[in-house]
Amino acid sequence: MSNVLLISVSGEDQPGVTNAVTEALAEFGVTLLDIGQAVIHDQLNMGILVSVPENTNVDDVTSEVLQTLDRLNMQGLFLPISNERYENWVGLQGKSRHIVTLLARNLEASHLAAVTEVTAQQGLNIDKIVRLSGRIILGNADINGQACIEFSARGEPNSADELRQSLLKLAGEQNIDIAYQEDNIFRRSRQLVVFDMDSTLIDAEVIDELAVEAGVGGQVAAITEAAMRGEVDFKQSFVQRVALLEGLSEGVLQTVAKRLRLNDGAEYLLKSLNQLGFKTAIVSGGFTFFARHLQKQLGVDYVYANELDVVKGVVTGNVVGEIIDGQRKAEILVEIANKLGLSLEQVIAVGDGANDLAMLNIAGLGIAFRAKPLVKASAKQAISNVGLDGILYLLGYSAVSYTHLTLPTSDLV
Repeated sequence: MSNVLLISVSGEDQPGVTNAVTEALAEFGVTLLDIGQAVIHDQLNMGILVSVPENTNVDDVTSEVLQTLDRLNMQGLFLPISNERYENWVGLQGKSRHIVTLLARNLEASHLAAVTEVTAQQGLNIDKIVRLSGRIILGNADINGQACIEFSARGEPNSADELRQSLLKLAGEQNIDIAYQEDNIFRRSRQLVVFDMDSTLIDAEVIDELAVEAGVGGQVAAITEAAMRGEVDFKQSFVQRVALLEGLSEGVLQTVAKRLRLNDGAEYLLKSLNQLGFKTAIVSGGFTFFARHLQKQLGVDYVYANELDVVKGVVTGNVVGEIIDGQRKAEILVEIANKLGLSLEQVIAVGDGANDLAMLNIAGLGIAFRAKPLVKASAKQAISNVGLDGILYLLGYSAVSYTHLTLPTSDLV
């Protein structure tokens, strides 16, 4: 029976290390069973698991590898692995795995310590940790910067609900964002992203902005807040608010559209999604005039919103057609997915209000963005402390100096 040997290599990173080590091993006809490496601050750590032929002296193998590493000024450790232990390791293949993503303006050791305490208590074992965000410049703290690390954890949590609640509570206490997802084929096959508009893609509620222009800002804002918190029916509140806009000049719509600001990260996110081949949609309880404006600006594929009724250049206080409420948003998401031949698991939904919950809950990945407490507690994932482009990290993409995207590497083990 062959001998299994784990070789650990460490030292300053340089070209040719992998080549030199594997050439040394090749002289003995060993079989590669596993290999992995990480480079942190120019320091290489590589592990190679090999099977040494039964008729080969393991000491000869280790001696040759050590000589090779000595020429490279690197260190090596060798650990014999029993056949029983190796077979147990093989048996873990296919065991359920989850991805935990930590996002913040700045990540501290205390953040990772707190999160990993929760995962350990739930019986999850970390087998890989990677940094997805760009390198940090010391002494140049950026309030708009982002830091992100991702780790994969094997096993099933003792209680999925308890784990989720613990991570949600921890995120609020530490002012960080924590995403917890099952690592499956759907995570790598998302193809459609559906966005709410008001307070999601843009940093305002358009109807509130129109109300200010109409002189009824206070009245409308109060109704909007109650609706977003889920305290009143959306359709009822929408009809009340639109009615207060009666008599507003159509020209005001363009004025308001010009001063709307995108939420941070929105432009970068949409540009990246377009480059990566995603289809995108705005499904909003707001108005088509403003959704179309964003569609042109951001290159969005589909737009669904409420049509504000305008007669002879004046807002009538009514809408044309069916009002798009939370349930209708979910139905539209399904319609777009069906049109594209996608399963709901391949869809991402992003929103902030109670009327977004239906679509957030049916999408494969539902993300509450800077959402109200009720929404954040009910959604599958939440981002509150970084920009919209933080969503790319949840998809497994890494950013280099936050300007270039790298496709996620295969994690199949």
